[in-house]
Amino acid sequence: MNGIIVINKEKGYTSHDVVAKLRRILNTRKIGHTGTLDPEATGVLPVCIGKATKICDMILNSQKEYIAGIKFGITTDTQDIFGNVISQKEPCASIEEIKEAILSFEGEIEQIPPMYSAIKVDGKKLYEYARSGVEVERTSRKVKIEKIEICEVSKENALIKVSCSKGTYIRTLCDDIGKKLGFGACMESLVRTKSSIFDIEKSIKIDDLNLDNYKDYIINIDEVFLDYEKIVVNDEIKMRLINGAKSTLDKDEGKYRVYDKDGNFICVGKVIFYNKRNVIVSEKLFYV
Repeated sequence: MNGIIVINKEKGYTSHDVVAKLRRILNTRKIGHTGTLDPEATGVLPVCIGKATKICDMILNSQKEYIAGIKFGITTDTQDIFGNVISQKEPCASIEEIKEAILSFEGEIEQIPPMYSAIKVDGKKLYEYARSGVEVERTSRKVKIEKIEICEVSKENALIKVSCSKGTYIRTLCDDIGKKLGFGACMESLVRTKSSIFDIEKSIKIDDLNLDNYKDYIINIDEVFLDYEKIVVNDEIKMRLINGAKSTLDKDEGKYRVYDKDGNFICVGKVIFYNKRNVIVSEKLFYV
């Protein structure tokens, strides 16, 4: 059993809960998720099964899309509505000022990771320090907000759609928007609508998945690489790729989806210029 199932995670489940339940449903151990979602967040959680676990890191590092609710005038220790309230102020900006503040975060920005996160410092997760009442100094890091679309906005709340790079904390984005406005804000709700090529329209809730219908939702590994040109290789090149060897190939430099003559997906191959000729090597092997 190999492929990806896009789970629409519901509130109350951790990402690990989803993996554990899927292992029981499918009766297989080789399953991995592709990036945590907070228990109170919902939406797209691609889960890799079998050989597809080799691309967990690739999906984890891909672009994401979220729909987030923002509550103005409140800040909390977790930067979302579920934390302990730190401050409350009356929102005192116009709708245009709120819109301007939100959209100012498009592009490459600096974010300080929240204390309530799984980032490790000295071998310990930040949220473990936070639960002990210890504040740890964190280094800001660059993230990219590709696009922010304002879906709804009032003086008390906003609903935004955010396309962003890996490592972006939407809770922190909401908190930073509140800081810019001068009266604070926190995240009220969060739905991940897309992760890499996987969107919420093709997802299924874990409680609706079973052995009878899982094949309707499993996505073949090679579908992740449809942007790469497909090539078919002979048995000799196939065996060399499987064994990690280079093979001369009359193709332009770049990445390819490589299949054998029977239609089996072998690998993502990379053509490089080597020793005065173009050769192909396996970059991600899925055949064995």
